[in-house]
Amino acid sequence: METINIHTITLSADELALQRKRFAHLTDEQFRFMLQRVDGHQRAKDKLPTFATIEDWWYPVRLSCEQCSSEATARYKSSLLPSTPFTLTDLTGGYGVDTYFMSEHATHAHYVERNEDLCKIVAHNFQTPRPQIHIHNTDAIHYLQDMPSCDVIYLDPARRDQHGGKVFRLEDCEPNVVNILSTLRSKSKLIIIKLSPMLDITQALQSLEGTWDVHIIAIKNEVKEVLLVSYPNPYHSDTSPKEYQRDTEGRVYATNLLSTTPLTGDVPFIFSFTRDEEREATCQYFDTSLQHLTQTGTYIYEPNAAIIKAGAFKLIARQYSLCKMAPNTHLYLSQQFVENFPGRVWQILESNIKNVKNIHASILTRNYPLTPEQLRKKLKIKDDNIHTVIGVRLGEKPTLFLAKRIH
Repeated sequence: METINIHTITLSADELALQRKRFAHLTDEQFRFMLQRVDGHQRAKDKLPTFATIEDWWYPVRLSCEQCSSEATARYKSSLLPSTPFTLTDLTGGYGVDTYFMSEHATHAHYVERNEDLCKIVAHNFQTPRPQIHIHNTDAIHYLQDMPSCDVIYLDPARRDQHGGKVFRLEDCEPNVVNILSTLRSKSKLIIIKLSPMLDITQALQSLEGTWDVHIIAIKNEVKEVLLVSYPNPYHSDTSPKEYQRDTEGRVYATNLLSTTPLTGDVPFIFSFTRDEEREATCQYFDTSLQHLTQTGTYIYEPNAAIIKAGAFKLIARQYSLCKMAPNTHLYLSQQFVENFPGRVWQILESNIKNVKNIHASILTRNYPLTPEQLRKKLKIKDDNIHTVIGVRLGEKPTLFLAKRIH
């Protein structure tokens, strides 16, 4: 491929596509590849900042760039790996983002991918910064059967069926992890499976034997990935390496990464618990004796998206001494402001509003009879980010608050 300095190109790939004559010295194949690299580079500036700084870095087609992990989540996965030298096998290599960052301290790593074009791109990119990575252009199942044992196996099963439709059960993903789990455990000490946030975590855990930690990863309050991490039984013993020792029940880690750029030094917020701890926890629910918690000047809290996805509804109330509005309303109340709460906080300006119309506010509804769109139309609310109309079910009663966001 002819070398093009894509770092100096400011036009988008779509704009460049209209200037074919400007690049008459390139063959059609070279021109298409240049457009692919320009498009990938411009998308990588926020999602994959390290790649975006490397000269002569190749990028795959747009779909592969859109579906790959971000650098922030890949670095988080790397933090889960052993502190001692280890070997890694990525059975579903894709664009290689996870392989690249997870293998930083690996003595040897194996990238497995059946797409030949992706293998060529990754082989070019990894040859200098990651010489310890070996490229295997083959099917994951075929490679797994004869592969040597390693310390860590990572896989990101495809979550679409043969017709391109999304699937929501672990057994319907490709490869089917449930079917190959015994083989995976015979080959590795540590198994990490990446799932879509849309997959049913409880159902996935019921399908898999053994103890699994669950990591729910959000970036700036948007859940991006779910990881299942298995520490097979031989590594639960007292004589196993410390990083492989776990309780008999897996833990849940609700993680909110504060930045898409991991080099800023932002420390992620992690709320950790077991599912038994949440089941057994108690918390205070709103009732008529607690009307003082809804007066002007008091506070409403909503946990970040990772905590909500994790289901730590009672534990978060107990941790921060909050009153939960209702069992199925995941908003909380307090009379005094709670600093460092992991989520959004509003201060109540007016309680139980009914006839206020033509106000300017954003709208938030949780377990409320009307959608935000219906509420906006009914009350003729104009959009505004300074104030918020919050529609909730308070106990059993639908209630509206006017509030201002303070955190």
